[in-house]
Amino acid sequence: MIGLGLGDAKDITVKGLEAVRTCARVYLEAYTSVLGASKEELEAFYGVEVIVADRELVESGADDTLIEPAKEENIGFLVVGDPFGATTHTDLVVRARAAGVTVSVIHNASIMNAAGACGLQLYNFGLTVSVVFFTETWRPDSFYNKVKINAAAGLHTLCLLDIKMKEISDENLAKGRMIYDPPRFMTVNQCLSQFLEVEEKYGEGILTADTQVVALARVGQETQVIAAGSIAELLPLDFGPPLHSLVVVGETHFLEDEILAGLSQTAELKPLADGANDDVEAGSTADAIAVAADGAE
Repeated sequence: MIGLGLGDAKDITVKGLEAVRTCARVYLEAYTSVLGASKEELEAFYGVEVIVADRELVESGADDTLIEPAKEENIGFLVVGDPFGATTHTDLVVRARAAGVTVSVIHNASIMNAAGACGLQLYNFGLTVSVVFFTETWRPDSFYNKVKINAAAGLHTLCLLDIKMKEISDENLAKGRMIYDPPRFMTVNQCLSQFLEVEEKYGEGILTADTQVVALARVGQETQVIAAGSIAELLPLDFGPPLHSLVVVGETHFLEDEILAGLSQTAELKPLADGANDDVEAGSTADAIAVAADGAE
């Protein structure tokens, strides 16, 4: 299990690259995150074929595809960020070891530690929350209470924004049609809009228009954007293509205040165009769209 980091093909560690080149087959997990590089770019840099692994393969087909073959030869499993950034990968390790397979893990940077690029001190972060897309019938808001717990302790909250890869709509599922929706990536703007909706519901002053937040877009890539301000200030701004994350700011040290002040220069960011807050597809990460298209076929 090899972490790829957050940027491009070259973010793999030397140890990770050496491991890739010993493998009979190499799979790229492509549903918990996406890298700022295409499959073809990875193959060119690594010098090996890369097989895209979707959720179904990893969660349902891993025994035959990954685990059993690994009893006889090296199988590489590439993960954007760090291998333990998602519980799915922990489950895969448990299943592999239970089957008698030796599992080696090569770590790399993930959003869990790279979020420190915003200048807030990592040991002042509390519970990490996931924010998922609201639908007409499902508007989960458990994140609100976790942000509240962190705020009471003066801690910052890292918010991981929803990614939808190879999802089937309820309508298609009900009709037995295996037609996959296009990839969707939650934007900072969508997250902030949902924050305000949930705040209106509970009214406890946790996620108001004045709440200080930091927007992070494409962390680790050359086009990285980090901006700080209130929810009201950041809501109308365009942070560009995915992936996006967000930090809700807790109590700050004076050094953190100095860095946040430097991030508050949002004049360079353009206002969000009309309709641009609709579901965002992969944009520059075109490989993710290709993955979904393959599934749709």
